[in-house]
Amino acid sequence: MPGEPAPEPYRVWLSEVMLQQTTVAAVTPRFERFLQKWPTIEALAAARDEDVLSEWAGLGYYARARNLIACAREVAALGDFPDTAAGLRKLPGIGEYTAAAIAAIAFGEPIAVVDTNVARVIIRFAGLESTIEQSRDTIREIVASMTPADRPGDFAQSMMDLGATICRPKSPVCGACPLAEDCVAAASGEPERFPARKQRAARPVRYGIAHWIERNGAIWLVRRPRKGMLGGMAALPGSDWTEEQPKSRSALGHITHDFTHFRLELAVVAHKSATGDGWWQKIDDLVDAGLPTLYRRAVESVFQSRSALAA
Repeated sequence: MPGEPAPEPYRVWLSEVMLQQTTVAAVTPRFERFLQKWPTIEALAAARDEDVLSEWAGLGYYARARNLIACAREVAALGDFPDTAAGLRKLPGIGEYTAAAIAAIAFGEPIAVVDTNVARVIIRFAGLESTIEQSRDTIREIVASMTPADRPGDFAQSMMDLGATICRPKSPVCGACPLAEDCVAAASGEPERFPARKQRAARPVRYGIAHWIERNGAIWLVRRPRKGMLGGMAALPGSDWTEEQPKSRSALGHITHDFTHFRLELAVVAHKSATGDGWWQKIDDLVDAGLPTLYRRAVESVFQSRSALAA
């Protein structure tokens, strides 16, 4: 929190990685659980990949979890986190924003920290008639000019909080904003008009089949290949995901799942024999399998179909 001593770099790094494209409400309990299991960077570095991936299940964007493991091991080997944004950028999974946030909050480096919330504040404050993507360089220059040499971490967190709680995407509370007096968007009377909206391209559709292999109250699970979508995560075995719709088969369940760049139509079909390198997971203990959201929903679709047939 602003005004308090700088937090441990490990906690800052972990929270920033978890919060990438994930809400605070979803991250908070998982962050605390991670710290209970792995209270130091050395403890996380020594953990099994499968344990970390299972604990990450449900947070989405699973490349973050793989980078988390790689980064923890590299930092443990170095002996500590680098204390500058330039040094932090060299670590796995740490991009420009995350490096700046860690450097400012944990190490007091006076550097521009720009997340989506901060970008929205600046676009409205300066009245930039463009999308966030089109204005990133200008936004960074403005934030850099505003960032104080003293307590840059407090300033960064205050700006992020301002965007999250007051300068919100919808219904901004301009009357409570400390920047309102000089804000171009507030003066226009239409602050929600800023930033300009980015036109979204149509999301392509892919198709896949997941195999439901059940025996003695257990189902067969495998691990997805380490590289690619949901790499290293527990999963139902099945086909590759392709743009060609498979031939119609009797399905036990079906879900539609949105990824960042495409929509997946996944059918769950019965299969007789275990395929791939995997294990039998008791249905009663599925919560311990570390299934990502996609496969958890696929399993639930089967149970829902069974319940509907039994009704």
